[in-house]
Amino acid sequence: MTATSATLPPLPDAQAADAVTMRRAIAASAMGNATEWFDYGIYAYGVTYISAALFPGDTDEAVLFALATFAISFLVRPLGGLFWGPLGDRLGRKSVLALTILLMAGATLCVGLIPSHASIGMWAPALLIILRMVQGFSTGGEYGGAATFMAEYAPDDRRGFFGSFLEFGTLAGFSLGASLMLGFSLTLGEEAMHQWGWRVPFLIAGPMGLVGMYLRSKMEDTPIFREHASRESTAPTPGLSLLMRRYRRPMLVVGGLVVALNVVNYTLLSYMPTYLQRRIGLSPDEALIVPIIGMLFMMAFLPFAGKLSDRVGRRPMWRVSLIGLLIGAVPLYLLMGTGLIGAIVGFALLGLLYVPQLATISATFPALFPTQVRFAGFAIAYNVSTSIFGGTAPAVNSGLITLTGNELMPAFTMMIACIVGLFALRFMPETAGKSLQGDPFAQEAHA
Repeated sequence: MTATSATLPPLPDAQAADAVTMRRAIAASAMGNATEWFDYGIYAYGVTYISAALFPGDTDEAVLFALATFAISFLVRPLGGLFWGPLGDRLGRKSVLALTILLMAGATLCVGLIPSHASIGMWAPALLIILRMVQGFSTGGEYGGAATFMAEYAPDDRRGFFGSFLEFGTLAGFSLGASLMLGFSLTLGEEAMHQWGWRVPFLIAGPMGLVGMYLRSKMEDTPIFREHASRESTAPTPGLSLLMRRYRRPMLVVGGLVVALNVVNYTLLSYMPTYLQRRIGLSPDEALIVPIIGMLFMMAFLPFAGKLSDRVGRRPMWRVSLIGLLIGAVPLYLLMGTGLIGAIVGFALLGLLYVPQLATISATFPALFPTQVRFAGFAIAYNVSTSIFGGTAPAVNSGLITLTGNELMPAFTMMIACIVGLFALRFMPETAGKSLQGDPFAQEAHA
């Protein structure tokens, strides 16, 4: 986070007094995202060790069970969105984010403490499922809250650039988790990793969560929320029924775009190590090296893509990304199947095509909702779509390959998701450079 803050350019003179606050907001938001994706990284990249330690059955069955357990946490995320979202619109973004990061980090830490299946039998996978559900419930409020927090602090004309650092935190956390798994694997060897080495990265989540909570405790709530709260102090918070009735269109648009966003995300990031190792034939270490290199490559382009979206708009960025992935998915998966070098190049190019979506999430989605329902609307729409289509992607891809024998099934699922995203994009208003005050769909209708 210190490195992230150091790379930010000075703000315009009118906002210079708020430069320190803006950097703190970036750090507070991105740290939670990094903690969330650190968990995903160590789980996805350590799934072989986790499945062997905590699940019964042969290797293939255990890995499939572990991937299914990964998906279970996503099925709980909508409940988290339903709980934390309205709470964040009523009590404020800061209070909710302090709680969600503690729950998230605590659940991740406890995964590393679960006794093995050999020691406690079926209680091992049962405890893992419970902890993954806690993690999913907290994440249901974490991501929507962090993106909303970031968007409401950022200047209107630089929301894309500053918002891109939230996703910088995403890839930083994921890369850190993957790098730790790789580092321990290279240092300890297979036997020690299976016995105890896979647990250590999970324990690091505890300190990360405490740092994130400290950063958030030092922040005030967002200026937009404070202004709205003072102006509407006596107005009731809209309930779920009103949210669904009055703001159905932005929720459907976000849900459709998230299908594309997160099918690509979890296929490309979470499932890739398993795919490269079990389907392409790379060694366990090679299967970790490929995504790590690819994610570092993506991180270098995120701020540039966010800044470009402030100039050209969010819609063109998404359109280029979706069409590029639709055209390039199959050729690049074929390239990955040629060996280690082909896998590195193919993954990096897929990641580059995905960056325009990833860089603009926190600038695009929160801006589609008015302040009084921003947290809830975004959290519910995002998490419902993610739980159905995103978190299930690794297990679905693995199952489809087993069912059909076709190693290109992940590319086909990405293509279908991009078609859904292109359809949803047709109905999304452009919000680049516009104020977060008001309802962009209502403004578009009156334009």
